[in-house]
Amino acid sequence: MSSAPQPPSSEKSRKASFGWSLHGDGKTVAPGNVVGPLERLSWGRTISIGAQHVVAMFGATFLVPLITGFPPATTLFFSGIGTILFLLLTAGRVPSYLGSSFAFIAPIGAAMNQYGPGGALGGIVMSGLALFVIGVIVQVAGTAWLQKLMPPLVTGSIVALIGFNLAPSAKDNFMKAPITALVTLGSIVLISVLFRGIIGRLSILLGVIIGYVTAVIRGEVDFSAIHEAWKNEGLFGLPQFHAPEFHLALAGLFVPVVLVLVAENIGHVKSVALMTGDNLDHYAGRAIMADGLATTIAGSGGGSGTTTYAENIGVMAATKVYSTAAYWVAAIVALLLSVLPVFGAAVATVPAGVLGGAATVLYGMIGMLGVRIWVQNRVDFSNQVNLTTAAAALIVGIADYTWDIAGLQFAGIALGTGATLVVYHLMAFIARRRRSVGSDPLEPDATEHPSPLG
Repeated sequence: MSSAPQPPSSEKSRKASFGWSLHGDGKTVAPGNVVGPLERLSWGRTISIGAQHVVAMFGATFLVPLITGFPPATTLFFSGIGTILFLLLTAGRVPSYLGSSFAFIAPIGAAMNQYGPGGALGGIVMSGLALFVIGVIVQVAGTAWLQKLMPPLVTGSIVALIGFNLAPSAKDNFMKAPITALVTLGSIVLISVLFRGIIGRLSILLGVIIGYVTAVIRGEVDFSAIHEAWKNEGLFGLPQFHAPEFHLALAGLFVPVVLVLVAENIGHVKSVALMTGDNLDHYAGRAIMADGLATTIAGSGGGSGTTTYAENIGVMAATKVYSTAAYWVAAIVALLLSVLPVFGAAVATVPAGVLGGAATVLYGMIGMLGVRIWVQNRVDFSNQVNLTTAAAALIVGIADYTWDIAGLQFAGIALGTGATLVVYHLMAFIARRRRSVGSDPLEPDATEHPSPLG
């Protein structure tokens, strides 16, 4: 692992409150240096960077409740709580914001159709508990077993099928207001290619704003909810909370999402370690446990499941500031915004056309993240094991195969995930057996491929 340059030894950091030391003079970051997780700049600059993190996570965090029908303010509230828990459990060593996970959109939608919001929340709680258990195992046993269970081919296939499984949902919203959706989609595309830096990274949020203005002009926005929120709740008020309901039949929908969250958390820890020069491997299990606990708490009160956010890694890479103090600021700002009823009601007025335009890009990006995992790890699709595994997984996921077994329903994501794991490991086992008796193997040993988990 490469090590990021550190400040010269002559620069003495002064101890600050809450355990963060002041980086240099607190005003500048010298070329080649970074502000580490346990350092900070002046509080004015730290608050400013924390506000940037709020903006970076805002669009994606709010899209999930808008698409699934959950109260946006409630999701924002639990994202702030989850971020604080994450910072505490990782001892302030892993800077991250826990925002809404898009991996939950498909299972939430399916669960809502069968059991309503309570059932969907119960599924989120089940996922959170499973993720927490995996985190405990990783903390004790390390990540080697995960690398063997989920090599790049498997991880990429699962991420890809989750994104592409959502395509029908994007189409349904898009066609409800195609002109507004097209403006939203076009704005996202143009902003992402015309602008660099923070503006380019916020293309989805800015595209949603442009689409929303278009919808207002076209008379597609209903403002009555804003008036009701102001009339009934005033300026401040707690978000809407909702209790979960537990149905074993939903386990097959939600548990596969855990594999994606594991990969995202470990990938996040690895990325931060690479950029800061710190060895954070011993915090990987804590990160997974923290996300599991945050997801469990969110599902228990009416919020969406959480995950570490790549959007905020972009802010850190741009500013060279990896201070967890900035994430405390972001979490507190999120909590403050969540107790403004008018704010939550305003976000909830985003119409279907805007969501459809944004989701067209967003869901495709999720799918292509899986493809990027294949490319970055040089997965060889001339090998029959890789080709067959990915082919079966994607078709099952995209077509949304559904199978009822003993009262339990398994849909596209669950079946696609199962197909990926079973087909890959079965074919790889047979290939190794053939090689051991002198036959040409179908596929080299999976350990020859570097894993995004390790």
